[in-house]
Amino acid sequence: MRYPNVLSSLLLLAAAPLGCSGDDSGDGSATASETSPTSSATTNSTATTAGSASASDGTSSSGGSDSASDSDGTSSTTAGTSDGTTTTSETSTSAGTTTTSSTTGTSAASASDSGSTTMDMKLDMGMQGCPPDNTPSTFDFIWIANTSQNTVSKINTMTGVEEGRYLVGPGQTNASRTSVNQFGDVAVSSRHEGRVTKVAALEVRCVDKNNNGVIDTATDANYLPWGEDECVLWDTPIPSPSYTHGPRATAWEAVEQDPETCEMPTPRVWIGYKDGNNAAHFLRLDGDDGAILDDVVVENWSTSFSPYGGAVNSEGDFIITGYNGDRVLHIDSETLEITDLGLPPGQYKYGMGVQGNGDIWVGSFSGPHNLYHYKWAEQQWVGLGQGGGSILGVAVDKEGRVWGAGTGPCRLVEADAATDTYTATNITLPGCGSPWGVSVDNEGYVWVVDKQNKAYKVHPETHNVELIFDKLVNPYTYSDMTGQGLLLVLPQ
Repeated sequence: MRYPNVLSSLLLLAAAPLGCSGDDSGDGSATASETSPTSSATTNSTATTAGSASASDGTSSSGGSDSASDSDGTSSTTAGTSDGTTTTSETSTSAGTTTTSSTTGTSAASASDSGSTTMDMKLDMGMQGCPPDNTPSTFDFIWIANTSQNTVSKINTMTGVEEGRYLVGPGQTNASRTSVNQFGDVAVSSRHEGRVTKVAALEVRCVDKNNNGVIDTATDANYLPWGEDECVLWDTPIPSPSYTHGPRATAWEAVEQDPETCEMPTPRVWIGYKDGNNAAHFLRLDGDDGAILDDVVVENWSTSFSPYGGAVNSEGDFIITGYNGDRVLHIDSETLEITDLGLPPGQYKYGMGVQGNGDIWVGSFSGPHNLYHYKWAEQQWVGLGQGGGSILGVAVDKEGRVWGAGTGPCRLVEADAATDTYTATNITLPGCGSPWGVSVDNEGYVWVVDKQNKAYKVHPETHNVELIFDKLVNPYTYSDMTGQGLLLVLPQ
């Protein structure tokens, strides 16, 4: 396969291993700032390539190290059963009452038989549906959270150069999961203080808030003060009471043009957190301003961490995996019904990714299997056995290869989705310390985030390390950092 530039540079179209604790291991004692940013939405409402440095280091603010401890990992089965049965979701209002919440999707009505609809008129004019959408998009970046610095880095995956670094909150945030939408914009979820922050990848999508005629934004590792970067589009505080309860599972939905209006809607973004009573909340936020549109509540989630991993399928349904023995759920994007998908054949779960067909892949740091596969067609879990040690973050590529960030010992792991077998369990990452997250870029290369302030770019066939970016600050991201996971499930 040819790997150079599968997608164009800019498309303008017409927690933890044995001995590690819990999540993440972020600092649960970090002091949360009470200051709300002016851009907040209300709830209603240097790289080294062959040894050459090319990115400058930013000024670091204080932050704690990862140290959260595990709970017992047990979970209640109140919302759904482990045999794949379906229950109806509920949403919680701010008044404490329980209501059913539902928002309409973006699907359009079909053309009428009279031939007088907009679509029929287009067809009469010889047009085959809508012209290509001209929304500016890019997939040239990987977005990695610098957890203790409260920033996110935007790194060009082709050059290894950092092209922006952004504060994602006014104080200590414990930023972690990043999710990239189909236009290249990122949502960053911070565990405590809880918040979700959207950053635009391209200046054309940023907003000149101070009306000075230019976009004030970071162009390297030197980030601007909170509230001054005009590519930080919105920020929504989340009412999670502590680090263990803060938002983790995060995923943008995929959208397509309305066939009648030919407009491209702004995608919404899903996140999951826990409240003070250990009920899980799955919020769907407006992609334009971060307003909370839906709040799907699952009581008695767990005394462990908030919902851990999240991704969407081609229907926009939210797939959630909990930490260790916590539940695996599917939330229908239209009805908001919840289906419990049962648990894999071992106690331990960690990072996750979704295949193009919607199948789920989950890493494990202990037990009889280090990688699990949920097959939608059979509605069952399959364990792949030991993979040479713990596997944390997981990603799937377009070729059906499953990649896992392996630790204890540190390495990259490859498996074949079609045969449920490991194809390489010890791909060397020179000088690695604690590989945590893994993602695939738009050229097909595999990126591994190492908590030792590095990220590796690995060739998927030769397994050669092409470059190492070594200017991160306590990086802790193992989600869809590039948007390639979402592109696998875009509506066809």
